[in-house]
Amino acid sequence: MALSPSEPPKLHTKHLQLILMFQGTHTALITPFRNGVVDSEAFRNLIERQIAGGVDGIVPCGTTGESPTLGRKEHLRVIEMAVEFAAGRVKVIAGTGANATSEAVSLTTQAAKMGIDGTLQVCPYYNKPSQEGLYQHYKAIAESTDLPIMLYSIPGRSVIEIAVDTIARLAADCPTIIANKEAGGDPERVTQIRAALPDDFQILSGDDPLTIEFMKRGAVGLVSVATNIIPDVMSGLVRAMTDGRTTEADAIQLKYEALFKTLMSIDTNPVPIKTAVALQGHCTDELRLPLANLTKENNHILKTTLSEYGLI
Repeated sequence: MALSPSEPPKLHTKHLQLILMFQGTHTALITPFRNGVVDSEAFRNLIERQIAGGVDGIVPCGTTGESPTLGRKEHLRVIEMAVEFAAGRVKVIAGTGANATSEAVSLTTQAAKMGIDGTLQVCPYYNKPSQEGLYQHYKAIAESTDLPIMLYSIPGRSVIEIAVDTIARLAADCPTIIANKEAGGDPERVTQIRAALPDDFQILSGDDPLTIEFMKRGAVGLVSVATNIIPDVMSGLVRAMTDGRTTEADAIQLKYEALFKTLMSIDTNPVPIKTAVALQGHCTDELRLPLANLTKENNHILKTTLSEYGLI
């Protein structure tokens, strides 16, 4: 059953303590590098800007954080720094997923000791498991921790998506699996998940440009790339939708459509968003191979767009 943006989910006692855990705006943080290592000062300042911009949570070590190129110790250190720098002011939802179940379990249990509030679990990529394999993968992770878990369906990178029936099965069998980040670009999937899952199961948009459409269909928030440079804008959009101020949200969406398009079309995420943060002077544009910097042409397009919005 689809919920209106201002209508709270009905309570289910088994998830009572976790209701709306993931509601709101969460930043998929870039991981700034300098001379081959994580730039902790730039990372601290990035988190401070997110908090000042009104986000509800931060997500270190996701796709935008270049997690596939982080070594294990680095990965855990980035999460540890996120917890330290956030200092309880916003939720820390750590990316601890992997395409090996044992690695995902290990990362999750180690990160849990650092004081994170929840965990984001990407759909295993490359090895292309069946839906039964996905079920067993996520069930093993859920059995290893008491942390709230957000599934992460992103078929553009994982090749497969987490089927609606699999999400429903996991939510029924694993009380801490309470949310799904939907990054497949299909609003109809939100409608299907909303119809198949209990009302307190939380759906979050994984695509900035689709946030309004997803929330109209029952999503409760956003895991955002754009918040790395416009946290106040995106958190304002989500609050407007949550409060039922759809006309205001639509106006924000329309104003920033060109920025969303540039960030998502000129190169693979996170190349454009990290370059944008660098152009603002907040970090270097250093990436890790196999990701490469923008071409001169695309760098010019990005600069022009950012200038038009007064962001540089």
